[in-house]
Amino acid sequence: MTGFGKATLELQDKTITVEIRSLNSKSADISLRLSSGLRNYELELRNELSKQLERGKIDLSIYIESKKTETPVEINIELAKAYYQQLVKLANELNEPANGVGLLTQVLKFPDVLKSERKETDDLEWKQIKQCVNEAVLQLNNFRELEGFSLKTDFETRLSKIETCLEEIKTLDFIRINSIKDRIRNNMTDVIGKGKIDENRFEQELIYYVEKLDINEEKVRLKTHLDYFIDTCNEPSPGRKLNFISQEIGREINTIGSKANDAQIQKLVVLMKDELEKIKEQANNVL
Repeated sequence: MTGFGKATLELQDKTITVEIRSLNSKSADISLRLSSGLRNYELELRNELSKQLERGKIDLSIYIESKKTETPVEINIELAKAYYQQLVKLANELNEPANGVGLLTQVLKFPDVLKSERKETDDLEWKQIKQCVNEAVLQLNNFRELEGFSLKTDFETRLSKIETCLEEIKTLDFIRINSIKDRIRNNMTDVIGKGKIDENRFEQELIYYVEKLDINEEKVRLKTHLDYFIDTCNEPSPGRKLNFISQEIGREINTIGSKANDAQIQKLVVLMKDELEKIKEQANNVL
């Protein structure tokens, strides 16, 4: 969800520059930097950004640079004269020197002597500014899209590694079950002797024990989740969904690890967990 966009609008008397940045966030957190003349359009702008960008910590700045010399403030001359005359009169009565520059400095500090003229943006100009904002948003979304392609490639690589580990587990699983059966039989023989084992009862108990260690369902579900993750990457705005799928992938990997009872399979489980954690980190960057 990271990205940057910039657009410039040239008007007859001013240049308007729009810059927009986006960082990862679970919701739409919009921060605006606008001149006072655009405050009336703030709510409209927020709604439009939320609609187009959906999620992210979004910072939008609109800079207005005037092409002509303008006085940012106006001086209320009549009021300033009145203040000045009163100060001169007071200085004379107190036998204090009436410093013209010093008195003028004090006059400018009095209320309402200086007043700022706030110029509102008209609807025609706002439409042009809004189009400029849309151009910046388009650039940001293009940036996001490029990042999305990169993330998808990374997902495919890491999921492929998990699937490779899963295929190795399938091979080891067949050997594992036979090994468990042989180990239990040998242990029973060592303890009570070969001829004293009740083969029927032994087979029943062995089946019950092996069923607890069976991971066939987990292997099937894990493969299904891996395929579903890739398919979901092609959907619009799949970020939250990918997070849920990665959680399901993690559950199946953890269950395989807890049931495995095999050192080689446990090593593969650790490798899958490592790849999954990297996937989860990157999934937070998906819109």
